[in-house]
Amino acid sequence: MNLKRRQFLFLGSLSAIGAGFFGWALTRQHSQIASMTDSAIAANPAKKDLLLRFVSVADTGTGAKGQYAVAEAMNFYHKQNPYDLVVLAGDNIYNNGEIEKINAVFERPYQALLKQGVKFQACLGNHDIRTDNGNPQVRYTGFNMKGRYYTFKRDRVQFFALDTNGNADWKNQLVWLEQELSRSQARWKVVFGHHPVYASGIYGSNPEFIKTFTPLFQKYGVQLYINGHEHHYERTRSINGTTYLITGSGAGTRPVKHSDWTEYSAEKLGFAVYEVYPDRIEVNAIGTDKRVFDKGVIQLKSA
Repeated sequence: MNLKRRQFLFLGSLSAIGAGFFGWALTRQHSQIASMTDSAIAANPAKKDLLLRFVSVADTGTGAKGQYAVAEAMNFYHKQNPYDLVVLAGDNIYNNGEIEKINAVFERPYQALLKQGVKFQACLGNHDIRTDNGNPQVRYTGFNMKGRYYTFKRDRVQFFALDTNGNADWKNQLVWLEQELSRSQARWKVVFGHHPVYASGIYGSNPEFIKTFTPLFQKYGVQLYINGHEHHYERTRSINGTTYLITGSGAGTRPVKHSDWTEYSAEKLGFAVYEVYPDRIEVNAIGTDKRVFDKGVIQLKSA
């Protein structure tokens, strides 16, 4: 073999080695960047005009691995994007609301968050009222319930917690709700209860609730209703100025379809995060893989 031929082969080998090394390095760099993106996907620095960040979850109280997986994702998110409020939308203790299970289904799963001063504001679900009509949960200090229905404020957000069970004191509760909504000066009004108004799961929408709540919400400018009961995630488009959001997959899931008014739905364990600004609420749904699987924006609507 002549000298020029050997030189060509030698240089070609070096070129192949170099290309291989460069390709490996580039692939490794891309892999590292992707890994960094995945691990930091919940870390989204808030803009300076952020008023409040809070979380919602429901149908949690099993004490099983699904609940712990969601709780761990909530804690992971909290470490990167601190929040101090969780809306707990019912079925807090399965199967029958037995308060003696509170350590297994609440205090232990959310221990890390509770130690950081995160406050849970609960309402009663259908499983919760099976023992003493849910009164032990109303009295339990960790759920921060002022009654079976109550209101509280955070910055420019006012929350209204409802008892949506069939045996609720509907006559007085609805009078109370309209009075509180009418006198509220809050920029943002958020109502939460256990049962859905609009839903695409096994129970579906509630015609009576649609008849009762939607005109009330429209009249007084309620921008958001949060609930559980259906074991899935679902976010509606704005319906007469109100977004209806289901976060009932806090421990288990059931199938969900897609309705005409559905913006996004998923049979996926997880929770929802809300970042409230003066003119909008940015919603992120987070799964147990700690990744965002839905993003939405709720615009400010005046009554």
